[in-house]
Amino acid sequence: MPPLALGKGPGPLRRWFVVGLGVATCGLFGLTFVVDRFGQRESSLPAEVGVVLGARVLPGGVPSPALRARIEKAVDLYHRGLVSRLLFSGGVGTHPPSEAQVMRDVAVRLGVPAEACLLEEQSHSTEQNARFSTRLLRELGVHRVVVVSDPYHLLRARQYFRLEGFEVSTSPALLSERHLSAPDRFYWTVREAIALLVHPRVLLARAPAG
Repeated sequence: MPPLALGKGPGPLRRWFVVGLGVATCGLFGLTFVVDRFGQRESSLPAEVGVVLGARVLPGGVPSPALRARIEKAVDLYHRGLVSRLLFSGGVGTHPPSEAQVMRDVAVRLGVPAEACLLEEQSHSTEQNARFSTRLLRELGVHRVVVVSDPYHLLRARQYFRLEGFEVSTSPALLSERHLSAPDRFYWTVREAIALLVHPRVLLARAPAG
């Protein structure tokens, strides 16, 4: 009886695919860890303007819990004297009015003077938050900003504002429901890591010289 034939091992293409998949998976979860750790740190420094990035508005113009947490964090920065103005950035989503307008109205009710509030009401993405806010900030001669958002969002947000040439520090809204819920925190953080991996230009953006 002939000896049993040994099964053939995986071909070179399959081996490289498995290796590549492993490297990509390690890279994704490694970056997920970095995104999560970065978002936990309060790194706000005195700046000319605090830029607050929008989130969902509920029916009737009610701020979602995530949006409310961002507003309250920004108002705290203002009352502590870390920023002298707040720029609220976010367009109209599923429910009007604009995210920026809802944020401004809540901030005013929380004691921020209306004249200290700026609105950017056209953006519908993080990239647009940075690009459209830049138009207003440049008119004011602003060079340094504090960006306020959910923890998972802050690394990518900082990178987009760096690409626009700003010195950026960040301040996390740690009381956001997306942060306090472990499944939501994991989902949104992985999502951010993927967004950074597919846009290496954003991931590698450096602080402006000088």
